[in-house]
Amino acid sequence: MARYTFRLPDIGEGIAEAEIVAWHVKVGDRIEEDGRLADMMTDKATVEMESPVTGIVVEVAGEAGDIIAIGSALAVIEVEGEGEGAEPDVAERIDAENPDAGDVARLIQPAAATPKPAQAEPVEPKAAVGQPLSFSSPQAPSAEVKSSPSTSSGRAELAGKEGVAIKVLSTPAVRQRARDLGIDLGEVKPAADGRIRHADLDAFLAYSGAKGFASSGPARADEQVRVIGLRRRIAENMAASKRAIPHFSYVEECDVTALEAMRAQLNSARGEKPKLTMLPLLIVAICRTLPAFPMINARYDDEAGVVTRHGAVHLGMATQTDGGLMVPVIRNAQGLNLWQLAREIGRLAQAARDGTAKSDELSGSTLTITSLGALGGIATTPVINRPEVAIIGPNRIVERPMFVSDESGRFGGGERIEKRKLMNVSISCDHRVVDGWDAASFVQALKRLIETPVLLLAE
Repeated sequence: MARYTFRLPDIGEGIAEAEIVAWHVKVGDRIEEDGRLADMMTDKATVEMESPVTGIVVEVAGEAGDIIAIGSALAVIEVEGEGEGAEPDVAERIDAENPDAGDVARLIQPAAATPKPAQAEPVEPKAAVGQPLSFSSPQAPSAEVKSSPSTSSGRAELAGKEGVAIKVLSTPAVRQRARDLGIDLGEVKPAADGRIRHADLDAFLAYSGAKGFASSGPARADEQVRVIGLRRRIAENMAASKRAIPHFSYVEECDVTALEAMRAQLNSARGEKPKLTMLPLLIVAICRTLPAFPMINARYDDEAGVVTRHGAVHLGMATQTDGGLMVPVIRNAQGLNLWQLAREIGRLAQAARDGTAKSDELSGSTLTITSLGALGGIATTPVINRPEVAIIGPNRIVERPMFVSDESGRFGGGERIEKRKLMNVSISCDHRVVDGWDAASFVQALKRLIETPVLLLAE
């Protein structure tokens, strides 16, 4: 038998390290050649590592969330025979190389099982006869307890469950409140001195529930979740964006009644074409508006102090997946018609959700659009996808009455009230590059196209 050390290969130009997202094997498992070993995430995409040999996994390079340098050992596999590419045992390599403390921390560690601690048998508390009782649960004691009659000092004798007498200390006001609420004081846990106060009644109502006073349910156990993989990338990118970019947002209301009517007409005669949502129409409007506002379709390299105003529109499309938010990119969106945009939106969204999106489909955007769809909202203030300088967020469409000019004179001229479909459009911009006037002017120009949708189909 020999050991084969599988080292993390170069998985992309300029990639120096990758994060372990998930292991498909554990120590002791047998893996076949070309079998799934682990998923590794780089700055651009998640890559699946496959085993080049058949054998038993004897060591792995850490847990999900750990960072591994390119060329470092990812796993050690025990193979039959001499094992082509086999290397000396890890312990022998440590002695031979004499690494320093920093290197030792990066060496692979075998997984080890941790024995579970033995659980102690539960012990029921015993109470001294004639003493006030403190209960940790509403369950009544089974032994008889002697008690004295009620006195003016606030000592009351109540009949507990199964007719057992329970001695309770409380003030008349507390006892009256308990009677009004239908609470048996024998079921209420008192303070350390054995006296029940109003605060104890409040706690009972909040957590125990009794006789119609139902609680929201038991408290859930605390849970610690490691921030790894895509979620960690999102956290790092969002933190860097808010830390480095002075955001400002602008929101405008748009009447999309005519746009929705046109969308319905196009869908009714689409044939084999994909169904149109509002998003392709908005993208066409954005691409038609951007040439007059090149500062919106730009990327800012703040280290070099250079703003690149792009001619082509590579539109990032924020997409929610099971793992978190991803931003696939519609290349040259300005050159696609409505049906082509609809098809590309569907293809990229599906690729992002099932994890098949390529690295070049997840990078290089010059402007991003983000929408919560039917969830919508009155307005959003989206976070910029750095190093871009702007992000656009359409919100939910709502129907409201509005004053509409009667230009045809059919209703006597002037204005009339009419039910209209309205949608707010939000934009967040990098104030280092985009002025407030420019952002507002861009949205107003976009609004004119949205509210006059026939212009979207004109050459």
